[in-house]
Amino acid sequence: MIRVLIAEDVRILREALIDLIDLIGYEDDIEVVVAVGTGDAIVPAALRERPDVAVIDIELPERDGLDAAAELRDLLPECRTLILTGIGRPGNLRRSAGADVAGFILKDSRPQDLVAAIRTVAAGGRVIDPQLAYAALAVSDNPLTEREADVLRLTSEGSNPREIAVRLHLGYGTVRNYLATAVTKLGARNRVDAIRIAKEAGWT
Repeated sequence: MIRVLIAEDVRILREALIDLIDLIGYEDDIEVVVAVGTGDAIVPAALRERPDVAVIDIELPERDGLDAAAELRDLLPECRTLILTGIGRPGNLRRSAGADVAGFILKDSRPQDLVAAIRTVAAGGRVIDPQLAYAALAVSDNPLTEREADVLRLTSEGSNPREIAVRLHLGYGTVRNYLATAVTKLGARNRVDAIRIAKEAGWT
């Protein structure tokens, strides 16, 4: 019996996934044993139910799905993670590799493909959506320095240049220069656009 955990915040999608997996996977002994709607509920539910596969969305309230997947890897290594998301960003695929995720497929995949991915992951294999894998390969090398990436990341978290200067032990003018350089290197319209580009590419 392949025991499955589902983490999806949209209730109608969560319940539809449960029904689809139970329907298509029934004859092959796939069973959804627990479903949660927030990222912070993933690890406690998994430790309680001991699933073989955790099917996790990335964009979850309370906690990012990939952060939860990384902790799940450490606390329950026998549970393998399959990311199911509507956001096909190459950067997310790179983050998934860092969390030792076993599979990454998009929500517009066929139900049969999802069930097949669960079987593959449960058997010790890996699954990556081919379109997303190609997009990740097409992303150019990171043009940002480590400091530029740090400044962009902290800006995306809501810190202003003066706060960033204190945190990174830099001058206020230096932080502003890093921001301006990052915007230029990424060909962005402004800081917000630079943050978006860097996040989607997995550079921050």
